[in-house]
Amino acid sequence: MGTSEKLNTYQRTLPFVEIMDSTLRDGEQTNGVSFLPHEKLVIARKLLSDVKVDRIEVASARVSEGERDAVSKICAYAQKQGLLEHVEVLGFVDGGKSIDWIASCGGRVVNLLAKGSLKHCLHQLHKSPEEHFSDIKKELDYAASKGISVNLYLEDWSNGMKDSPDYVYQLMDAILSVERRTESVEFATAVPSAENNAVANSTLYTLHSTLVKRFMLPDTLGVMNPLQVIEYFRKMMKRYPQVHFDFHAHNDYDLAVSNSLAAVLSGAKGLHVTVNGLGERCGNAPMASVQAILKDQFHAKTNLVESQLNDLSRMVESLSGITVAPNQPIVGENVFTQVAGVHADGDSKDNLYYNELVPERFGRKREYALGKNSGKANIAKNLEELGLELTPEQTRRVTERITELGDKKEIVTQEDLPYIVSDVLKHDGSDDKVKLVSYVVSTAYGLKPGANVRVEINGKQYEAGATGDGQYDAFVKALRYIYKKYLNRTFPLLSNYQVSIPPGGRTDALVQTVISWDHKGSILRTRGLDADQTEAAIKATFKMLNIVENELS
Repeated sequence: MGTSEKLNTYQRTLPFVEIMDSTLRDGEQTNGVSFLPHEKLVIARKLLSDVKVDRIEVASARVSEGERDAVSKICAYAQKQGLLEHVEVLGFVDGGKSIDWIASCGGRVVNLLAKGSLKHCLHQLHKSPEEHFSDIKKELDYAASKGISVNLYLEDWSNGMKDSPDYVYQLMDAILSVERRTESVEFATAVPSAENNAVANSTLYTLHSTLVKRFMLPDTLGVMNPLQVIEYFRKMMKRYPQVHFDFHAHNDYDLAVSNSLAAVLSGAKGLHVTVNGLGERCGNAPMASVQAILKDQFHAKTNLVESQLNDLSRMVESLSGITVAPNQPIVGENVFTQVAGVHADGDSKDNLYYNELVPERFGRKREYALGKNSGKANIAKNLEELGLELTPEQTRRVTERITELGDKKEIVTQEDLPYIVSDVLKHDGSDDKVKLVSYVVSTAYGLKPGANVRVEINGKQYEAGATGDGQYDAFVKALRYIYKKYLNRTFPLLSNYQVSIPPGGRTDALVQTVISWDHKGSILRTRGLDADQTEAAIKATFKMLNIVENELS
């Protein structure tokens, strides 16, 4: 069977995938992240009620009184909603202390952390495998006596399968032999021999309705690649075909999403994710990316509500203080923004630059960037969305102005656009009698700012320099000198000066300066718009000078 045929088979048969979110536990292990109890509750409510994740892991047991408060609040909420079995807490093999802590918080599910590699067992616990397995069984019995369901983490499972697979199988066999007084289910599996890892006798195991609901297989150090995930998962599935396996990926090699997909293709029934990929070191598999690739590439089904993913991302971004990269798939600021004008043109003609990642799926919308690469198509798209109609000539002038701003490496937002249109249409500069030819402004420590200005007035050029209390003040004083010495005119008096950023604009984009002038007892009010505050004021000044010059004509 060829590769394409195999992929088509996967697409037809990929089952429902259970999603467990660990933002409030593993995600909180991100350096510098610590959620307050009420913040954890807000995120948990969003995850369970709006995003509809299947399960959430909300804390590690016995960490602090703050964690106890958070877990208690979340469990109380989940119980009222009939979702208590969907709330899980990481617990430890500690003689029942974690179990008691979880029970005291109202919890009903523990994700019990066992050692999934021989190295961890011997060198961290300083115990033999048999001693560790015995301790786990006692923990399972105690959890059952307390009415606590158990999912079992096999910590460092990836290295366990690489370096000590027999230990992993011994642990699984030991745990699966733990019985409860319920109906048993028989299944056959091939058992590899310890000597040559070949298939030995087919042994009939009795898998009783065990105390472990799910076995959770983590790539704790993020060391696996997709081929290893497939190899190791298939070995686990071959030996234990009726066991529910979860996969828990870490992103140290930027393979968390790929490895998660490989696990599902190989039989994993559940995946662990975090919002925005939060987690220790390089983080975990990002929820939004996992959802998109499962659905679009392999037609898997989950319960996630995609339209809520962006709101969830913004919430966690705000509460965690960890900014989402602009190019982060699905939830990054830039991922649904077309920059090149040719892309906007193609979208206008037949959505030529669309794919299955339609932004509306994720509660977002497609945007067209405004800058030096925009072209008329991008600007037309933005004008259309704002309900503004311009003539081709007006569009050309607006495009030139946006390109000018883009050459300064400034970002222009859609909210800036009406101000740019207004500024361009009210004053195109083609008939100006007073024109700025060139200028230099400077500032230095211990010295007053200075300005050298060259202007053209009615076809004749003049030049002057001056110092002032600021760069713009120096600029105006140079102009006053020109008007007094060469033209013998009084320069209008500045009476008010206001600077603002257009609503919704960015601090590194446009500045709007509105200046009021006292001219022969009348007030003139002019506006300048630019990325630089001084230049915006200069533009407002020259608009005023041209009004005055036209009055004299």
